Amino acid sequence: MAKSKVYFTRNISPANVIKLYEALGVELPGKVACKVHTGEAGNQNFIRPNFWKPMVDKLDGTIVECNIAYPGARLTTEGHKKVIEDHGWNKKFENRVVIMDAEGPDYVIDYPEGKILKKDVVGKEIVNYDSCLVLSHFKGHGMGGFGGALKQLSIGFGSSAGKSLIHSAGQCDDPGTRRAFAAQQDDFITCMADAAGAVVKHFDGKMAFISVARDLSVDCDCMPTAVPPCMADIGMFASLDPVAIDKACLDAVYASNDPGKAELIERIESRHGQFIIPDAVALGYGSDEYELIDLDK
Repeated sequence: MAKSKVYFTRNISPANVIKLYEALGVELPGKVACKVHTGEAGNQNFIRPNFWKPMVDKLDGTIVECNIAYPGARLTTEGHKKVIEDHGWNKKFENRVVIMDAEGPDYVIDYPEGKILKKDVVGKEIVNYDSCLVLSHFKGHGMGGFGGALKQLSIGFGSSAGKSLIHSAGQCDDPGTRRAFAAQQDDFITCMADAAGAVVKHFDGKMAFISVARDLSVDCDCMPTAVPPCMADIGMFASLDPVAIDKACLDAVYASNDPGKAELIERIESRHGQFIIPDAVALGYGSDEYELIDLDK
């Protein structure tokens, strides 16, 4: 089997996001969902809407998000809409920002292949899109160890109920009580891999992934204030394989000469975040073997 292709550039810019997408040689069909992280209220590291705008406009895409499942400004649709407004998403993407689980009922993706989760619960608006471009900020994460394409597919697409199911290993879909059913850490990571696989299955190959490894904090953009970056920016990656792109980002962190990487690696490994890669490979929707194609050469 041919290795998955992952394209890379050190030059972080909106123009090079488009360059990476074009290198993939794919045209996402129909109505395109562009999954981003719009940032928690107060977060300083999330990637701003003006950075993504040229890419999203090229596809006439729609920015999509889902509500969270823990205390925060984005727990309710009303609060989430205010954060989206305050962070400038509506100004840049007028009438093209959708909270997919703003209204119920949620949409259930059956996923019998899952090791723990046999279904994934996502925002019902997912059915309105023919394809998806996942635009990720690669960095650390308090629960998952790191956040990239697989985190966007799993936690990112999950409705509040779906996020609760991931965090509780399928035991609870209520954000208000899910902490009483907290999953063992390795089960949580496995559930993330399961949920990501369900979304990949739903879009049936009509997906592409771009990840930006900059502002490399140990914290996610879901934090009101993230810890400052611990290492220098690395660059941007693109692939049609969500597993390969996350593996390439991880490999770039480990291969870096920046001594600050130790802090990020500690965050990843202390949460067993790296285990999502073999979990996803076992489910068959991506590969940890890839060919890195440097667009700067």
